[in-house]
Amino acid sequence: MSAAPDAEAGQRWTVVIPVKAPAAGKTRLTPAVADAARAELARAFALDTIAAARAAASVDRVIVVGDDSDLADGAEFLVEPGADGDATAERGLLPAIRHGVAHARSASPVAVAVLLGDLPGLRPEELERALDAASRHPLAFVRDADGTGTTLATAGTGVAFDPRFGPGSAERHAAAGFVELAASDAPGLTRDVDTVDGLETVLHHGVGDHTAEVVARLADRKGTT
Repeated sequence: MSAAPDAEAGQRWTVVIPVKAPAAGKTRLTPAVADAARAELARAFALDTIAAARAAASVDRVIVVGDDSDLADGAEFLVEPGADGDATAERGLLPAIRHGVAHARSASPVAVAVLLGDLPGLRPEELERALDAASRHPLAFVRDADGTGTTLATAGTGVAFDPRFGPGSAERHAAAGFVELAASDAPGLTRDVDTVDGLETVLHHGVGDHTAEVVARLADRKGTT
């Protein structure tokens, strides 16, 4: 990721990570992966993503938005809309993200990054490089390895932020004025895991401790059956 002369030195970030409940997450891993194993993997993916974000040097605050506080793993936890029993609340990824962004900026107009919670291969230095590059632009995003989705979207301090996550989000972010950041040197940041093939690919590049432990345990179980 190349530098620019107008870079904002020392930009500090709040990272919002939306996390779906493990039992409901990663449904595209079925039927190849049993429900219990799928939930274990989804939880591990989230924990490794959160750990990497917390370890990134320019990240001051990590906010996990979801309905399971155990997933925060030392980060700040924010209950997603509707998880508290409010039947009128809009549910889903975008409402959770908007809730997290609003909470992040409730006290001051900080720089905010939204990071998907299924990046088990993410390394702190990959996120750090991306955030450093993002600090040079009011709005920025990282395209996923498949080319159509988004794994990271950012807004500088005081910049209005309306992330466009969901199907076809990469083109929608670009159309909305988000600058695409080069991330070919960051496989952990671009490879979110939705399928068994995706998991095999990210395992080749290397994963965090939580995912490695679950994969090893599942392999042991399979070997004894």
